Amino acid sequence: MNIQDARDYLIDLQSRIVTQLEKIDGKTFRRDQWDRPEGGGGISTLVEEGGILERGGVNFSHVKGDHLPATASANRPQMAGRAYEAMGVSLVMHPRNPYVPTVHMNVRLFTATRAGEEPIWWFGGGMDLTPYYGFAEDAQHFHQTCKDALTPFGDHHAAFKQWCDEYFHLKHRKEPRGVGGIFFDDFSEGGFENAMALWQSVGDHFLPAYVPIVERRKDHDYGERERDFQAYRRGRYVEFNLVFDRGTLFGLQSGGRTESILMSMPPIVKWRYDWHPEPGSPESKLYSDFLIHKNWV
Repeated sequence: MNIQDARDYLIDLQSRIVTQLEKIDGKTFRRDQWDRPEGGGGISTLVEEGGILERGGVNFSHVKGDHLPATASANRPQMAGRAYEAMGVSLVMHPRNPYVPTVHMNVRLFTATRAGEEPIWWFGGGMDLTPYYGFAEDAQHFHQTCKDALTPFGDHHAAFKQWCDEYFHLKHRKEPRGVGGIFFDDFSEGGFENAMALWQSVGDHFLPAYVPIVERRKDHDYGERERDFQAYRRGRYVEFNLVFDRGTLFGLQSGGRTESILMSMPPIVKWRYDWHPEPGSPESKLYSDFLIHKNWV
């Protein structure tokens, strides 16, 4: 088990993603390196009011502690009293154009140790797409690329897709957050090297999954109607991240850097009371055709 190799990969992944997104957006990301008093630190990169991205961030963090927060140990009684390290890259992109979907991706590694005992470790991660005005070819491309990331490592796609559909679901709204993708956690199959190789493949496939969609949609005409609907749907994103997201809860409970944890929030959001789209409208098609559990590939 080589923790340093995983850390080196994550720092390189962050750099590659930011470099590519800067080329597409035209604006340089802000970079903040930070230390955590309880142990560890990270590098936060953020763009606001960019050429394409209204707000976006790609964060690397590597935090350490004497005991795991409740979100990480609630279902794992064997973890109680163990020291831990948690490292990962997490990103969220909120484009300005409502025809360009929001995207989320993260890859993370947890290790927990106690003197005289074997370390416990697992990988997690995934990516998911949240359109406001859906396009079938975009959803198909995103899901196919996710499947391509997993294919060399066995028959994982169906399970990881279902896991994503179930995880990124707003229970109180009874609706998916978007069109899904893949999600996995507690992954250690085949030993450390094999599990890390799958994890790396997921990270490496983010740019091929998302960039072609951005290129196709970034120049699509839009007006106030589309921006208004985008702001309304962004409210669902906020609700999920603050109520259900394990990464957000882990970060806050472990004393993480609040600015970095909450960088996933969209900059302009609206809520309305009991609003529903007009039947047959482009907005209604998001609900009928895309906010459904579907096998896109």
